[in-house]
Amino acid sequence: MDVEHKQWNDRQKELRRLLDNPAETKQARELFLTQHGWVHGAEISGGGFHSFADSVWQDLSPQAARCIPPGGEHSVLWCLYHLARIEDVTMSMLAARTQQVFDRDDYLAALNSPIRHTANEMTVKEIEELSREIDLDALAAYRLAVGTNTRRIVQQLTAKELSRQVQPEDLQLLLDQGDVLPEAQPILDYWGRRTVAGLLLMPPTRHNLVHLNEAARIKQKAARLNA
Repeated sequence: MDVEHKQWNDRQKELRRLLDNPAETKQARELFLTQHGWVHGAEISGGGFHSFADSVWQDLSPQAARCIPPGGEHSVLWCLYHLARIEDVTMSMLAARTQQVFDRDDYLAALNSPIRHTANEMTVKEIEELSREIDLDALAAYRLAVGTNTRRIVQQLTAKELSRQVQPEDLQLLLDQGDVLPEAQPILDYWGRRTVAGLLLMPPTRHNLVHLNEAARIKQKAARLNA
């Protein structure tokens, strides 16, 4: 593991500790914003560092973004779309209990997406279609809007709100609206066992890092294929 990843993981452990202590809510919010900045572009945080997300986007051609390497399941585009949708529904609808960015700004049309759900439980054929159709510039704009929205939400969270359990009716709304497929019920069950603080440790931070690492590997494979 390189030094930057190790530092990020060490900070994530500290974030967990801070979130467990209501008296340290302010420090938890500040550390969350640092962690979140590393998995979004520098445009989000203004942090003066080269983020993991920037590394994926840098010199990413449309061909490489849409490529599913032989033997693989995902494209870089799928990873970025999946990350944006998961962060949007969990932060907007489960943490803040408000309208998601996707609907507020009509990103279904802007993205030219064949789906509105989080991209869990898709077949390779469906992922191929998604990878062909989505507008890359709109996807970059959507992920930026989602990240900006997350930071606004987290900056306003109180200790009491962080300790709130995810509500069953909010999970049901995700199903009713088609944001999560019925086949992906386990992810709803997972979120349903979390508090808002627990959500902060996965979808907008750890989950982003996992799939950005995957996207970086796919990008390298795609570059070799198209060399």
